[in-house]
Amino acid sequence: MHELDARARCARQKAAAVAAGVPVCFADTLADGGEGPALVVIPPGHFEMGSPEDEPGREPVEGPLRYVRLKHAFALGRCTVTADAFGHYARESGWRPRPDLIQSLGLQPMINLRPREAQAYVDWLSWQTGYRYRLPTEAEWEYAARAGTRTPFAFGKSVDCSQVSYNPAFPYPPGVRRPAGCLPWARLREAGSLPANLWGLHEMHGNVWEMTLSPWCDDLGDVDSDGHAHPSSGAPSRLTTRGGSWFDPAALARSAARRPRLADELDTNLGLRILRELT
Repeated sequence: MHELDARARCARQKAAAVAAGVPVCFADTLADGGEGPALVVIPPGHFEMGSPEDEPGREPVEGPLRYVRLKHAFALGRCTVTADAFGHYARESGWRPRPDLIQSLGLQPMINLRPREAQAYVDWLSWQTGYRYRLPTEAEWEYAARAGTRTPFAFGKSVDCSQVSYNPAFPYPPGVRRPAGCLPWARLREAGSLPANLWGLHEMHGNVWEMTLSPWCDDLGDVDSDGHAHPSSGAPSRLTTRGGSWFDPAALARSAARRPRLADELDTNLGLRILRELT
């Protein structure tokens, strides 16, 4: 996918949507008459996963570079799951938040969820729609975030606060002055409020870390060439998260940046983005 220009990458996306019988951006109807989260079709293709050794901010866990081919198109959430969208599930299922935890509201990303609660939500979406929903693998996540780019961000070699929600005290590339227009403090943004990448996905960089289906590995050496989750014996104790967050340095919002989380962890900067299979 890296070798294609922007027009060709968009054409591949449209062709994948036609083949799947859905619009490029769509939402499934729920059994109760409501509407599921907005989804964007991501075409099949190949890419180099990870970061080169000379990328500013690179960490050893982002290598070695791996060639990955995703054989099937899939649909990914246009944004992270919002408090409003999760509230639909909460009302139907009886889920209740812990009263001692900070809760997001409205169009803010849903936070303070444990991975098992995220799994219960995607299982509910599968039951409501008749299609298989799940979390993305980290290979699927990075492929979608890059949208065919090789640069640290889908937007290029540097970013500012009009593109990515990060801690403005730590801009990118590291060591540069804080870009003009950045507020002196970090804050959580509403989902969909920042520019989308070429394939129409918002806030893949920054705002909240996003859970993936992949158990944590200390490097990319065991990533399957077809983008499946890392092999794991039994229940993994840690899972891989991607994307960075609003109070992290911008370097952690790069396409290749990755961090482990405990399998039962919740946090004010951890959310989820759903995947719906098209095959």
